Amino acid sequence: MDFLPPPIAAYAEAHTAPEPPLLARLARETWVNVPYPRMLSGHGQGRLLSLLAKLIRPRRILDVGTYTGYSALCLAEGLAPGGELHTVDANDELASLVNRYVAEAGLTDVVHCHWAPAAEVLPTLPGPFELVFLDADKENNALYFSLIIDKVPPGGLIIVDNVLWSGKVTPEWWVPHQRPDNATQAVRAFNAAVLTDARVEPLLLPVRDGLLLLRRR
Repeated sequence: MDFLPPPIAAYAEAHTAPEPPLLARLARETWVNVPYPRMLSGHGQGRLLSLLAKLIRPRRILDVGTYTGYSALCLAEGLAPGGELHTVDANDELASLVNRYVAEAGLTDVVHCHWAPAAEVLPTLPGPFELVFLDADKENNALYFSLIIDKVPPGGLIIVDNVLWSGKVTPEWWVPHQRPDNATQAVRAFNAAVLTDARVEPLLLPVRDGLLLLRRR
């Protein structure tokens, strides 16, 4: 998932704004107690999400794939006054942990958690969302994008995580192996589809496992 040489990655993190203490505690608790902690955005990516949100100053943010709430809390740092963030995840076993950290951040009235499959929740959420973070099951990236795109106004931003998929998207990885798994095929197909979608302007950043920035035209 991390493609930079360790000394370069460490240098980059050392020259990035520090991780807020609350988020550092959440990251630590996630790594100690929650399965698949690599799903956490983490320090560097979290600061990038925060910075992008602060640049846009959205009134409404959509976070698809809550996990333990780290990305939602980072994005919420950039909300305009009176704004709100909706976050969606099917795994309600993490609800108590997420709610505890949302409360500690003083965002109980700002962050709205939806514990149900995204395919069911997204059609019920009215737009607009000026900023969207898509970090759920990769096989459904195209579905979620189709449910989201018309809720994003011109100039809005959709950020899609894990678009490099640990390098499995590249021919250098999958040609020597057997047929790519379903998730890899889905990520590759989605990346190719949005590249020619006239509704968005794409930029793929090789940050951590790959972030695809899609500006709504």
